[in-house]
Amino acid sequence: MKQLHPRLRIALRLLLTPVFVLTTVWGSFALLYRLEWPLPASSALIVLWCLLGVGSLLLLWRRPVLWAVAAYLLVLALLQGWWQTLQPSNQRTWGDDVARMTQGWTKGNLLWLINVRNFDWRSDDDYDIAWEDRQYDLRQLQSVDLLTSYWGMPAIAHILVSFGFQDGRQLVFTVETRKEEGERYSELGGFFKEYELSIIATDERDAVRVRTNVRDEDMYLYRIDMTVPAMRELLLSYVAQANALAERPRFYNTLTANCTTIVFEMVQSILGGLPVDHRLLLTGYLPEYVLDIGGLQKGVTLEELRRRGRITDRARLAGDVPDFSTQIRLGVPGWQAAIPAGDRSANTDGSP
Repeated sequence: MKQLHPRLRIALRLLLTPVFVLTTVWGSFALLYRLEWPLPASSALIVLWCLLGVGSLLLLWRRPVLWAVAAYLLVLALLQGWWQTLQPSNQRTWGDDVARMTQGWTKGNLLWLINVRNFDWRSDDDYDIAWEDRQYDLRQLQSVDLLTSYWGMPAIAHILVSFGFQDGRQLVFTVETRKEEGERYSELGGFFKEYELSIIATDERDAVRVRTNVRDEDMYLYRIDMTVPAMRELLLSYVAQANALAERPRFYNTLTANCTTIVFEMVQSILGGLPVDHRLLLTGYLPEYVLDIGGLQKGVTLEELRRRGRITDRARLAGDVPDFSTQIRLGVPGWQAAIPAGDRSANTDGSP
């Protein structure tokens, strides 16, 4: 067989080296997060995998390139064969907050939902469990709000969507990692089939207070500028997605199947033409993206929307008041216009 030109061999080696390194690192994390072996055995296999990666690199630079590629593809194929055996499931011992899956159906203008979460949270480990069946009149749907919840870096936030009805009720949908009992969330684990995906409908008091009062997160609420037909389509799209997950489980993915990308896909299917943007991945900056595409209140700066839309303190102060959803919205731009005139508060400056 004719030998490759020396410069071509060097170019191939330079090209393949980062591929070998990155796939070796990926395989190490895949084994770390998903190999369900006793710790000594799993640690030994991870070390062996890393040694195979290093050996393949040495082979790449000291032997013919095709030898190294063939050897590495063989061990990578074995790892991929195992990886493909990992399938999502709805049959695990789940944490209480994701133990059930919301499902729904419509009959005329009525929306019926089962397994709407309405926990009373005192701490992450102390709460009253409540799952409810609820009915909503789609003709009373009048608003959609975007909620962002921050717990650390400003670039990362959890995204929730709240649907408002003329009777004052708010229904929140949240895309969650469906963690097993005792399992903790890991951004890295979310890349490696660590969690299933779940869409849960919750009472707004539950969804907000667990984050502001229990987990000490910082929450913001933005009124979305959307037509009522589009609101209805988005709500029913959430229900359809939740039903689909109940029938066909799916893995959560930190990058491609998370609380923002799922919502973006639904809105894209309804409105179309939405640009793909880095802020769909850096979820903390999602309000800026929504403002840029005309989805927030007109004539109000992002800084003003953030200042008046910060509901953290209002949620903590509201406690168990019957009009919790009204209290946290006092001063939020766009909120006053969405409720009957007789119910409007005189408070519009954003103070609690």
